[in-house]
Amino acid sequence: MDGSKQRRRGDTRQRIQDVALELFAEQGYEKTSLREIAERLEVTKAALYYHFRTKEEILVSIFEDLARPIEDLIEWGRHQPHTLETKQEIVRRYSDALADAAPLFRFMHDNQATVRELRVGEMFKSRALGLRDILVDPEADLVDQVRCASALFTLHAGMSVLQDMEGDPEKRREAVLEVATELVTRAHRGRDEAP
Repeated sequence: MDGSKQRRRGDTRQRIQDVALELFAEQGYEKTSLREIAERLEVTKAALYYHFRTKEEILVSIFEDLARPIEDLIEWGRHQPHTLETKQEIVRRYSDALADAAPLFRFMHDNQATVRELRVGEMFKSRALGLRDILVDPEADLVDQVRCASALFTLHAGMSVLQDMEGDPEKRREAVLEVATELVTRAHRGRDEAP
């Protein structure tokens, strides 16, 4: 297939994902139909079916595309030394990946019951656990293990529950990143200071 046809197909797929995520956010996953997605795109249901057969396929494809940097980060982290610099870099890169996937994570937060029922919930959980396993030093004391795991929760909170806080969103993101970085730094120092 030539490049322009592939690009157009990719653009259509991306448009479907964008419109579906907009509708899911506006009216909820359960209340959004494939027909409504097709109408908003101004295409036939058949054209939509060419790319996706179900709403879940659309949602899973959105998650897979936006989660790819997280998978890459996990793979990278597994091959790095278990140093403070590695942990800080993981936190920084994860913060960037979450920012790039903000609409999806807002949707997941607002539709937690639906997400739990779909494959997306389990996929997200497995990636979060993969990151946790890289950040948490199993030899560290329990408090420091909790600090490292809490760094991830801090970043997640920044994506969802802290979105309503007043102020510049970028400054809020920087503050969340600073707190998450402090948690892994303190946990790592605690390990270095252990007898």
